[in-house]
Amino acid sequence: QVQLVESGGGSVQAGRSLRLSCAVSGNIYGGYYMGWFRQAPGAEREGVAGMASDGNTIYSDSVKGRFTISKDDAKNILYLEINSLKPEDTAMYYCAANGGRHIRAGWYLLQKTSYNYWGQGTQVTVSS
Repeated sequence: QVQLVESGGGSVQAGRSLRLSCAVSGNIYGGYYMGWFRQAPGAEREGVAGMASDGNTIYSDSVKGRFTISKDDAKNILYLEINSLKPEDTAMYYCAANGGRHIRAGWYLLQKTSYNYWGQGTQVTVSS
């Protein structure tokens, strides 16, 4: 039904910036919302940014001010811009999507249980 493919990760030095991409294919009917998550080895998957069906966004406190979620509807791509990278940002980053009639942004966008479509992830490694 829905396929998500992340790209744009890599190994960079602290202070650099990256733009991750999530190519979306397939259809989600009845409205949808999307999010970005990350997971470091041995840690739980945490939500860092989300976008509601109306386009409003929410960010976790740990990344607010450095991360920006956006989309290009013409290209069917969801982006995550990461600025001022820190070593603690090192993780596998995942794009997620879910169908639903949720419209307003809320903390549900940062909860992994809110999503049932996931990409395979793209690795971001930040060295000091």
